Amino acid sequence: MAQSSGKFVWYELMTSDAAAAARFYQSVVGWEAKDAGMPGGDYTILSVGGTGIGGLMTLPQEACTNGVPPCWTGYVGVDDVDVYTQRVSAAGGKLLREPQDIPGVGRFAVVADPYGAGFILFTDSSGEMPAPTDPATPGHLGW
Repeated sequence: MAQSSGKFVWYELMTSDAAAAARFYQSVVGWEAKDAGMPGGDYTILSVGGTGIGGLMTLPQEACTNGVPPCWTGYVGVDDVDVYTQRVSAAGGKLLREPQDIPGVGRFAVVADPYGAGFILFTDSSGEMPAPTDPATPGHLGW
């Protein structure tokens, strides 16, 4: 298993007004915000000192319909999204969105623990986990 498997590797904000949220975080914490240039999608990369730390997107209509409010979500790096999705279900968690590929980026699934706390399982398309980041680095979480 990769060194950073099981660790948070990305953070994502889904919100009702992505442009206003980008301005807010730029103003309040100094994050840089740049369009990811994804075909057919509106996604902003948030970065600190040129290093991507998270993403920002408009809350999808499907999520709104299901009552999901604007929220931050963490991506947990795993070496096989499909295997870990089965592990979540076997342990009493829920599968909220089937595993799917993000072309050129990786594979993900949205899951929740038995108590309803959601998170995203993620495998990078390169097969490599992102290098561990010192939790004291601005823009990163320390547990």
